[in-house]
Amino acid sequence: MIPITVVELGPEVERSVLETLRSGSIAQGPRVAELESRFAELVGTRHAIAVNNGTTSLVAALSVLDLQPGDEVVTSPFTFVATLNAILEAGATARFADISDDDFNITAASVAEQIGERTRVLMPVHLYGQIADMDGISALADQHGLAIVEDAAQAHGASLRGRGAGSFGIGSFSFYATKNLTTGEGGILTTDDDVLADRLRVLRNQGMRARYQYEVAGHNWRMTDLQAAVGIPQLAGYDAVVESRQANARRLADGLAGIPGIVAPRELDGRRHVWHQFTIRMTEEAGIDREEFVAKLGERGVGAGIYYPRLVFDYEPYRDRDDVLVGSYPVAQRVVREVVSLPVHTHLSSDDIDRIVDSVEHIVSEARG
Repeated sequence: MIPITVVELGPEVERSVLETLRSGSIAQGPRVAELESRFAELVGTRHAIAVNNGTTSLVAALSVLDLQPGDEVVTSPFTFVATLNAILEAGATARFADISDDDFNITAASVAEQIGERTRVLMPVHLYGQIADMDGISALADQHGLAIVEDAAQAHGASLRGRGAGSFGIGSFSFYATKNLTTGEGGILTTDDDVLADRLRVLRNQGMRARYQYEVAGHNWRMTDLQAAVGIPQLAGYDAVVESRQANARRLADGLAGIPGIVAPRELDGRRHVWHQFTIRMTEEAGIDREEFVAKLGERGVGAGIYYPRLVFDYEPYRDRDDVLVGSYPVAQRVVREVVSLPVHTHLSSDDIDRIVDSVEHIVSEARG
């Protein structure tokens, strides 16, 4: 079976973890500080603040913006549930904008339609590893005096004309096990704002600036040095990881071109796609039900995933709520029925890529008769 993802960490990570264990410093300490420094360099911001997971990083970003009940955050309906959960946990109201099927991200035009008197934050989601139209979204934020929180959980190292995802506002990243960069669990925030960075550091440490010097009612959002020790060695070779994923994505896209009903993703002009996922759209022309398609891929030894099977608010806990404002999103409502993610990770061989392409072609050809 060719898995949809592989978590395989090398001997340099083992050495890093062992050194940290032997150091006696396993809670938040010097390794976390090193990870923060190196990640800030990757993104291109003055500050990076590590926390215990990616959802926490979203909640923390919203928390330092002092949102009041009824304040609205405009985000994507096509995302992992952590995006919506974080908005609700921060006590805000979620409102949604439609996406583009070119990059699966919210568009500036659709965001503009959703901005109202209670809008306080724009929260684009850089889905699958490609940054959203931050030029257009940033212009709207400037025009209306709004904050930007970037849900960049899947977009470590992605960029728009050389400017990193996570540098347009407060960036929020995840280091979950299957991310391009991982600490098992973990997250990190990025910002150029010295005041916000200071507040985040105090909040994550039980509200303490120094031991028993409490400044606010805070939280335990700390990352451990053991987690940081897993992540630090990966940063040194991260460009090579992205280049491998990019090469795999190009081969997949070239191989899938021309297969009826299969629309391969693409890297848009001026953007650096880091290919956390390679997500095709499967239209009616393919002649096969999506679940059957995924099952047949599995029968042929190719792993696949559906990220995500429904729009984020289309679940019972979020229905009929005053703080989840739902409208019509024609592109997202179509795309959510079409997407299938195929393997793109660095452990694919040339034969694996050929097998993936051949399997898709065979299944579609068989379905179409």
